[in-house]
Amino acid sequence: MIRSEILRDIAPVISEHLVVCNIGLPSQELHSIDDQPTNFYMLGTMGLSSSIGLGLALAQDKKVISIDGDGSVLTNFGTLPTIANNVADNYILLIIDNGSYGSTGDQPTYAGKKTSLTAVALACGCENVIECKAEETREVLQTALASNKMTIIVSKCESGNIKIPVITMDPVEIRSRFMKAVQA
Repeated sequence: MIRSEILRDIAPVISEHLVVCNIGLPSQELHSIDDQPTNFYMLGTMGLSSSIGLGLALAQDKKVISIDGDGSVLTNFGTLPTIANNVADNYILLIIDNGSYGSTGDQPTYAGKKTSLTAVALACGCENVIECKAEETREVLQTALASNKMTIIVSKCESGNIKIPVITMDPVEIRSRFMKAVQA
């Protein structure tokens, strides 16, 4: 499975929750698969989906799912100790680990080499970290949502991109409709 197939598989599970989606192709794919006002599409801030999602979870009670990539987490390594030390039981970080920088041409990341994001998250003090195969992601995510415990899921998948149109929605519009969904 590649990232877009994971997103297609989990779309029904996440549609009722607040979702902060990683920059570039992941946001474009989720937008194309199941555009929802509860989805916040990152258009220009690599590495911050997990941080924004954590802040949102700490600020209100609705469940928040951050969809991030291994490349983005690697660019913002400070996010994992921050998450470990600011527990929000309404927060799930789903790291789709395809071992590459998917949005910039599938260059390999260190997570595709020696670095284990699961081991790093555990070393940072994150207590509920689950690594799974791509095809297990939906079930693991459903279990995490039902547990009401902050969870980091590292979903290991194949590298690869599909042809997908860019999001033509204005960033201000994305933010405004998402904020209305948060406040509803």
